[in-house]
Amino acid sequence: MAGGTGAGVAERFDPFGDAYQQDPPAALAEARRHQPVFHSPLLDMWVVTRYHDIKAALHDSRRFSAANALDPITPLGTEARELLNGYGFAPGPVLVNEDPPRHLPRRKLLAPPLAAPEIEPLEGRIRALVTGYIDAFADRGRADLIQDLVWEVPAVVGLLVAGVPDEYVAQARGYAVKMGLFTWGRPTGEHQMEIADQVGRWWTLAGELVDLLRREKGTGWIPHAIEMQREHPDVISDNQLQNMMMSGLVAAHETTTNATANALKCLLTQRDAWAALCADPSAVPNAVEESLRHSTSVLCWRRRTNTAVTLGGVDIPAQSPVLLMIGSGNHDADVFPDPERFDIHRPNAKRHLSFGIGSHACLGAPLARLEMRIILEELTRRLPGLRLAPGTTFTYPPNASFHGPLQLPVEWD
Repeated sequence: MAGGTGAGVAERFDPFGDAYQQDPPAALAEARRHQPVFHSPLLDMWVVTRYHDIKAALHDSRRFSAANALDPITPLGTEARELLNGYGFAPGPVLVNEDPPRHLPRRKLLAPPLAAPEIEPLEGRIRALVTGYIDAFADRGRADLIQDLVWEVPAVVGLLVAGVPDEYVAQARGYAVKMGLFTWGRPTGEHQMEIADQVGRWWTLAGELVDLLRREKGTGWIPHAIEMQREHPDVISDNQLQNMMMSGLVAAHETTTNATANALKCLLTQRDAWAALCADPSAVPNAVEESLRHSTSVLCWRRRTNTAVTLGGVDIPAQSPVLLMIGSGNHDADVFPDPERFDIHRPNAKRHLSFGIGSHACLGAPLARLEMRIILEELTRRLPGLRLAPGTTFTYPPNASFHGPLQLPVEWD
């Protein structure tokens, strides 16, 4: 949003508008300076744009409930709700949208398989997977890195970590994308019905997969959760297992795909950064953190006030929905000097908010970091001459939170 003193920011704010879709941090720069907390009439939400205010809300689970985190940002129509009811769709609390006192005991039971020491041994398998995909296009001299690599790898890895059998990978991956649009998109009419039908089918398959894994056991996050249910039936219910299967794949797939795509876009549009990474692979881990800061794949997240609160000097009533603009907070100059500059050597890049913070910090962060690091290491090692195809323009899905380019055409000699 350009110009002005901040007056009217609320009226102009549209997370589905062209300016926001193309460059979300820039679209909120005026608000961050002049009107850092405001009520959006369009969304009927309180929008929070500055780093320290966002961090305070994420930390304060007593005053800020996570219960609305997965509610559709665009309310479903009557026909779509009826369609979902026909599938028996029963969205319930999972880790991301539940509050104390239930949240922490469940998180402690479910977290161990996703901790860094458990994820690190997967490096060899993930690297072999990435290498196989690169082998398929390395001799062509051109590729769409979205379709040929970063769309595929996180889906396969996410299902592997979840414990889903290989034969269900393609079907489950397609449903996961619809879940992202269901939660954060603006579908209308026929499109809303199509998405609701896909979500209902995914709900059915998720239940079947939980039953399959309960019978066959195996390894992975969901088999671990099933075992924890056996030991703690009062803490983990059947409904929670089915919801975990649904939402867990969305988190593992779409957000990591977009984060990797955003990282590659940043590097390839700034060739000096790409060249520096090719020359010094040890810089890859910090480049991952800087890309997560600069171009996060999760632009915003939601909370609801349990009581009347004051945030950023603004009074917010009790029971108000709050939209925390993660992408804007990651560009707050009070924390990240010269925030619009993409700097793979930025010393505090890891302070970004892209994985959340506090008791709801993303359990999958170690896996996402590992996947992004391996993909960047392999591409810079094998295709250092990689460059964007001439005339490349970037388009994004109409999604208020999950953000990444739909295509990334590249070529090399």
